[in-house]
Amino acid sequence: MKYRRLGKSDIMASEIGFGAWTIGLDWWGKKIDDDEAVRMLKRAYDLGINFYETADMYGKGKSEKLIARAFGSMRDSVVYSTKWGYDMYNAEQVGHSELPQKHDPEFLRFALRQSLERLQTDYLDVYSLHNPKMDAIRNDRLFDALDDLQRNKVLRGHGVALGPAIGWKEEGISAIENRNICCLQTVYNILEQDPGREFLKTSENHDVAIMVRVPDASGLLTGKVTAETTFDKNDHRSFRKREFIIEAVKKIENMKPFADARGWSITELAIKFILSQRQVSVVLPTVISIEELESFASLSDGKYLNPSEIAEIERMYENNFFVSPVAR
Repeated sequence: MKYRRLGKSDIMASEIGFGAWTIGLDWWGKKIDDDEAVRMLKRAYDLGINFYETADMYGKGKSEKLIARAFGSMRDSVVYSTKWGYDMYNAEQVGHSELPQKHDPEFLRFALRQSLERLQTDYLDVYSLHNPKMDAIRNDRLFDALDDLQRNKVLRGHGVALGPAIGWKEEGISAIENRNICCLQTVYNILEQDPGREFLKTSENHDVAIMVRVPDASGLLTGKVTAETTFDKNDHRSFRKREFIIEAVKKIENMKPFADARGWSITELAIKFILSQRQVSVVLPTVISIEELESFASLSDGKYLNPSEIAEIERMYENNFFVSPVAR
């Protein structure tokens, strides 16, 4: 496992992180019981993964509690990154509907206390706004409060996690340019390179790390999703349009010669394309088994693409991977 500094912070994070939303929610085709979740977390650590990314709303605190159960006695050996901003305390989530947001200094302090208690710690390594809109990014009082918490060592760093779906370009650029964040989390993968490319360019001048989620395009780049795949309505991937999936499968077929020439699978190409970007600090694949953990962890080996190969992939993307768009 290789490690990278998380932006302007002093945090060294494993290139492959553990996205802990799947142990708090059953939104990825599998319900993981608590004992299995703890085994997964501990196996991740054995594989060299030290970065654990979660949010207060994942199972209404369940994910955070499981992380504490796994690592309570070894807190300083792991990196806790969690998110806040949805008022799960005064509203009930129905299905995948979005909860009301409260990104203000008062709710910040309240939500932080709850997460610290669930994680059984007196500090967080990274605390990120969860899917904030522009009014939150422009809130000076909010970011002054976050900076104060960092000065007082309650937080080692703070960030912004964009979403849902791809996220908002303007919010991301504004946060990178105008706020003292150490990291920005966004969707970025071979099939969905925008607005991630803009974030990569902008973040370089501000020493902000990019944390990448959905690196495998919801399973398309691992081969677990095909044109024939159907999803249960509770599966988070059900939002993917059928036309997108059909088109993506054709694009992946056209990538295979590029991957084959390097002796890589499409999955290996997908992860290494991301890790080839120097502003990326952590890749957060969605995992629901120890076998998946082991597979993704093995891809952090330092053998990545050079600038000309990155440019070739980007040109393929700009040319729609030579696939005619499916009629909408």
